[in-house]
Amino acid sequence: MTEQDFAPFMREAIALAEQGRWKACPNPTVGAVLLRDGQIVARGWHHEAGQDHAEVDCLKDAAAHGVNPKGCTLVVTLEPCNHQGKTPPCTQAILDAGVSRVVMGLADPNPLAAGGAARLREAGVEVLGPVCETECRDLVADFLVWQSTDRPYLILKMAATLDGRIATRNGHSQWITCEASRREVQDLRAGLGLCGGAVLVGGGTFRADNPLLTARGGCADAPQPLACLLTSRLPKPDADFHLLKERPEQTVFLASPAVAASTAAQALRQIGARVLALGPGPHGGPDFREMFRALRQDLGCPYVLCEGGGRLALALLEAGFVDEFRLHLAPLVLGDNEARPLFAGRAPQSLSEALRLRISRTSLCGDDIHILLRPLAADDAGQGE
Repeated sequence: MTEQDFAPFMREAIALAEQGRWKACPNPTVGAVLLRDGQIVARGWHHEAGQDHAEVDCLKDAAAHGVNPKGCTLVVTLEPCNHQGKTPPCTQAILDAGVSRVVMGLADPNPLAAGGAARLREAGVEVLGPVCETECRDLVADFLVWQSTDRPYLILKMAATLDGRIATRNGHSQWITCEASRREVQDLRAGLGLCGGAVLVGGGTFRADNPLLTARGGCADAPQPLACLLTSRLPKPDADFHLLKERPEQTVFLASPAVAASTAAQALRQIGARVLALGPGPHGGPDFREMFRALRQDLGCPYVLCEGGGRLALALLEAGFVDEFRLHLAPLVLGDNEARPLFAGRAPQSLSEALRLRISRTSLCGDDIHILLRPLAADDAGQGE
């Protein structure tokens, strides 16, 4: 079999890996399948941080089904680790099992765990790859951010009509997307809550929508994400906002140093809310770099989900902090130039000045189309038709 022949099996391993999303944090999500004679005979993934890695989970699945892995091929989304952490090195488990070939999707970016491919080759195991490298890199995009920066992984989520509008001209937006899309957002928030993440909105969205920013429905009993509000104006502690009445201890206001030192800030702190000082950035707007550093280092947030509004979303895109953009498109057309657009405020003179993204995945969800976009790689920037 050629490396390309293993692509369908690698995609099966990728799908398995997604089942460990959130619970595997701060480890990467990894999946694996075991092949004999071109057929999958065992499956595994990294279920939760501190538990078996995907390779070991897959080998245990083989044992549970009476499959001898000797001479089999192991297809795994990430290079097997070669170090002793909370679990033993996967390379040794692979060697002990007698696996004859390993097909990997991506070299391990963690220098502490890397070297697995070389160790296996030295022991006589055939190692192929990378296979489906871009897809496997996207799978661990969060882990790559954690490894290379001191900030959280940032997910931008927006919902729009087919003509790119997020609300009518008078601000009405409930509901643009269908029930299935809204349920997926609740699942996303629940995942964030499991690993200590946060939901971020701007002050305008906070005042206009009075959101609770929790996972509701069947996710209501799960740990909830922090609610972060980037605003130039603080509310009074007795104002009629759900966040202040129902979960002030999980609410974080991000404001200028002057606002954070005000009596209004002190009053909010007395009811349990946090108010963090945020200085100006290099171009006059908020200092996003310091804001995200504080969320990761001081509050322990590995993920931040930004749910708008449009001005904040555009500012984050322009500043290069969006790692993943989830756009939910509803089959609706407003046809109103005064309706609120996804993004507004830029004045490019040519298409070369446009912000460019890469489509990573598309899918149908109920009546809606979901598009997952990511930043262009550095060597792809500037390419276009």
